[in-house]
Amino acid sequence: MTGNQRAGGVKTRGSTQVSETGPGQTHDVVILGGGSGGYAAALRASQLGLDVVLIEKDKVGGTCLHRGCIPTKALLHAAEVADSARESERFGVKASFESIDMPGVNKYKDGVIGRLYKGLQGLISAARVTYVEGEGRLVAPDTVEVGGTRYRGRNVVLATGSYARTLPGLEIGGRIITSDQALNLDGVPKSVIVLGGGVIGVEFASVWRSFGAEVTIVEALPRLVPAEDAAASKALERAFRKRGIAFRTGIRFAGAQQDDEGVTVSLESGDTLRADLLLVAVGRGPNADGFGYQEAGVTMDRGFVPTDERLRTNVPGVYAVGDIVPGLQLAHRGFAQGILVAEEIAGLNPAPLVESGIPRVTYCDPEVASVGLTEAQARERHGDEVQTYEYNLAGNGKSQILGTAGFVKLVRRQDGPVLGVHMVGARVGELIGESQLIVNWEAFPEEVAQLVHAHPTQNEALGEAHLALAGKPLHAHA
Repeated sequence: MTGNQRAGGVKTRGSTQVSETGPGQTHDVVILGGGSGGYAAALRASQLGLDVVLIEKDKVGGTCLHRGCIPTKALLHAAEVADSARESERFGVKASFESIDMPGVNKYKDGVIGRLYKGLQGLISAARVTYVEGEGRLVAPDTVEVGGTRYRGRNVVLATGSYARTLPGLEIGGRIITSDQALNLDGVPKSVIVLGGGVIGVEFASVWRSFGAEVTIVEALPRLVPAEDAAASKALERAFRKRGIAFRTGIRFAGAQQDDEGVTVSLESGDTLRADLLLVAVGRGPNADGFGYQEAGVTMDRGFVPTDERLRTNVPGVYAVGDIVPGLQLAHRGFAQGILVAEEIAGLNPAPLVESGIPRVTYCDPEVASVGLTEAQARERHGDEVQTYEYNLAGNGKSQILGTAGFVKLVRRQDGPVLGVHMVGARVGELIGESQLIVNWEAFPEEVAQLVHAHPTQNEALGEAHLALAGKPLHAHA
C-alpha cells in the first residue's frame, strides 16, 4: 500500500509500506500530537533515520496553523491594509475606504492557512513517517493507543498543545467567545470588551479597532503586555490611546451577563461595561488532561508536564514539548523543542534551549518585539551593574517614511554584553532576528557598533542604539 490508502486507521506516508502495528513491533519514536512541536520532532527524527509514528486527532499543524499564529496574523495584515486605505491621503495617495468585507477577509485568511497546510502535508508525505489520524492516549510509558490499535515506541514524545482558557464560572458561548470563535466571525462587531491585555488580547483589540469597532481592554495586572519590559508597555498604551483603544488596567473582572442585545461586564471596582461581544483572552492552558499521562506515571504540575533541560519527563523514554511544558507558549519554541528532542533521541547531544533567548513578538499595531531580559529582570540578577539605553525611532529615516513611532531599548551588564533588546514600532518583529543573535551570542555594544547597517532601514535603529551605548551616539543624545 502507498499514498493515502488506509490500513487499520493508519494513513500511509512516504515510500515505505505501512500497516497496522503488529504484536511486538516497536518504533523508535511515537509522537502524540501534530502541532509545531510534534511535527518538527517527526520530521527531524525521520531525517535522522528513525522509525517515526506521528499521531494527530485533528489536522497536522496544530493551533498555530489553524487557530492561532497564522490566522491571527492574516487578520492583522488585513487590518493594516484597512488602515493604509484610511490614511492614504497622508502619503499623497487619494484612495477611499468603504467597509470591511468579513467573508472576503475570511476567504483570504483561509487561503493562507490552506496553502500552508497543503505544504505541510506534503512534507509529512515525503518523510518516512507513519501518520495516524485519531485520538491517542498514553496507556503505558512506551505505548499510545488510537482507536484500539497500540503503537509502542522506544521513545514517546508528548505534544498535545494548549487550549483557550476561561475563568471559573465564565462559560463560553453566544456573545462570550475565545480566540477560536473570534477567528471565524462573519461580521465586524460594533463594540467589543477584551478580557486580558496580554498578547492575544491586544492583537485582537488592534484588529477590531482597525476594522472599525469600539474596543475596551480589561487587564487585572497594572499594565498591558505585562510580561514585556515596562517601557514597552508604556509605549504601547500611549499608541493605543492615540488609536482610540480604551483599556482598564489593575482592575479585576467580576462577572458577565449576556442577552439578545449584548454583554454586560462587571468589574470588582463596581463599574460595568457594555458591548456586543466579550472576548475572553486570559491565556492558554495546557492540553494534557485525559490523555493518560498521570496514569502512566508522568508527573504533572497544575496541568503542565514538567521536564528537565533536555525535555525529559520523570519517566525514562518519555519526553514533552510545546505548550504543555511550563514556560513560554510560542510556536517557534515548540518547533525548536521538537528538533531538540529528535536529536536527543538520535544521540546527537544537542545544546539545551535558553528560554530567555527565545524571541517574542506581539503583532498588534504598533508591534512589540523583545528577546532576553527585561530591565527589571536584569537588575534582579545584576543589581546596579545594569545599563540601559532607548533609541527613539523618530531619529530613524525608514521609520519616518513609514510614519511609525516607537523605540529600541537595550539592556546590558555594565562593561558587559547586551542582556536584552526591547522594541516598539511598526514592523519591529522583523528586527528580532539580529536582536536574538546579539543576545544569544552575548555581544558587546562595541562589537555591534562596528557592523554597518544598511540605510535607510529600520534595522539601522539597532545599529544606532548600539553606537550610543558604546559611547558614540550620532543621531541621539548619549
